[in-house]
Amino acid sequence: MRKNGFLLLFIAAAFGASAQTALTTEQMLKGAAQKITKPLPQFVEWAGENSFIIRRDGKQYVHDIKTGKETDYKAPEMHIMVVVPEIINKGNDLYLKMANEETRLTNNKDEEKNPVLSPDKQYVAFTRNNNLYTINLATKKETQLTDDGTDVILNGYASWVYFEEILGRASRYKSFWWSPDSKKIAYMRMDESEVPMFPIYSEEGQHGFIERTRYPKAGDKNPEVKVGVVNPDGGATVWADFNQKDDQYFGMPLWKPDGSALWIQWMPRTQDNLKVYEMNLADGSKKVIYDETQKTWVDLDDQNRITFLQNGKQFILQSDASGWNHLYLHDMSGKRINAITTGSYTVTAVNLVDEKSKLVYFTCRKDNSARFDLYKVKFDGSGLMRLTFGEFTHRNIRVSPMGTHFVTNYSNVSTPDVMAVVNNKGKVVRELGTATGEAFAITTLAKTELLRVKSEDGKYDLPLRIVWPLNYDKNKKYPVMISIYGGPNAGTVSDGWALNMQQQWWAKEGMIQVAMDHRASGHFGKEGINFTGK
Repeated sequence: MRKNGFLLLFIAAAFGASAQTALTTEQMLKGAAQKITKPLPQFVEWAGENSFIIRRDGKQYVHDIKTGKETDYKAPEMHIMVVVPEIINKGNDLYLKMANEETRLTNNKDEEKNPVLSPDKQYVAFTRNNNLYTINLATKKETQLTDDGTDVILNGYASWVYFEEILGRASRYKSFWWSPDSKKIAYMRMDESEVPMFPIYSEEGQHGFIERTRYPKAGDKNPEVKVGVVNPDGGATVWADFNQKDDQYFGMPLWKPDGSALWIQWMPRTQDNLKVYEMNLADGSKKVIYDETQKTWVDLDDQNRITFLQNGKQFILQSDASGWNHLYLHDMSGKRINAITTGSYTVTAVNLVDEKSKLVYFTCRKDNSARFDLYKVKFDGSGLMRLTFGEFTHRNIRVSPMGTHFVTNYSNVSTPDVMAVVNNKGKVVRELGTATGEAFAITTLAKTELLRVKSEDGKYDLPLRIVWPLNYDKNKKYPVMISIYGGPNAGTVSDGWALNMQQQWWAKEGMIQVAMDHRASGHFGKEGINFTGK
């Protein structure tokens, strides 16, 4: 009897513990997911082909893939101390930091912007007052490479339209690039003198202020741009053979891996024709490496368009000219050898190129456009294989140096993230952690679903992410809040876990919340973006 009584008491206690608990107002307003979810471990880096460094609870460990054993990570001891120079900003000046010693490099009232070490760590390049400079770190000699910088002539420093629309905000206006061998610097010279001024109101401070920026609206003059190459020790700039008066755009230039030439991305203002030119460093002459025309436009701000192979004979190019972004193998003259990927899906990234096995590991939106998966394929386009698994989206995919394993975080709208290590056959080796907290199963959360609806012409299945009201009754009417972002290739709907406490609050208040993606949101490639309404 006592045993039975104890068993009944235990079952009652367990049943009571599993009762659902509603989110509190404090949790929803403060965004606190206390014990509902928990942080995943953090992948740090690969420590070899069969081990990687992982951070748990603030400590770093080495994870052995074969055994699953984790040991305390200790930084490798170096018998020969290698001191890596670092450039730091203090006020408006630059300092060279070596170990625990700092040496002042500049002493000027004007600000030095975007200091960048040369690959061999012997120089630092930067701009000051829209001129390009270098400092030889051994001799501390400063060399001014350009001398015509003004408020409208910018050397190595981008105009607003290039910063915002082409080079990207991550550039911090930098428009100069070291060659891999540290022997040259490529840079853009921009003349903004004919670009109209535009007033912009800033809300900073108690009363805000008006700032004026040279901003070309439709039909206005763009900056006149020249692309040149200069020696870090000074001398004349060799300018690429373009007419700076032409109405044109230049994309991010690319150095050949051996530094022997510069590849320059160019297009007219109509933006429907991309050409990649190879610039001769001696005289600035150029030849066409790649030429692409589209009926609408070609994206210029693609920094990952070209992946050079280490064999020095080939490169992999990404292009969406077919209507979907795919990979193509080219020789160094620009001749296309073959398509590596094909079909009605979008390749989003090249994760690893295994030249020995002639394999490319890449991320794509193939099986479900709201999910990301890892695939591998041979250079010739054969042997396409999905490596990720399940009805999940896979994020933060890290492939090992030789491609034998990868680490992934996977989830869907109803399942919190799980971190796992997987082999290159797609088999899960082991789970490394889960974001599911101890209170997840007993906490009442609003139901979230991923649905599809047909576009008006029936061509596309548009994705919707719906958060339903708590205690939803299909016989009742509810207000609907719709979120949509209209920009091209910038969708917001994915089949991944996201616990948003504001959404939980609105669900408690009886709101149906819908996030929608349109045909040009990236789910349907350039084909969807190109839609003209006809």
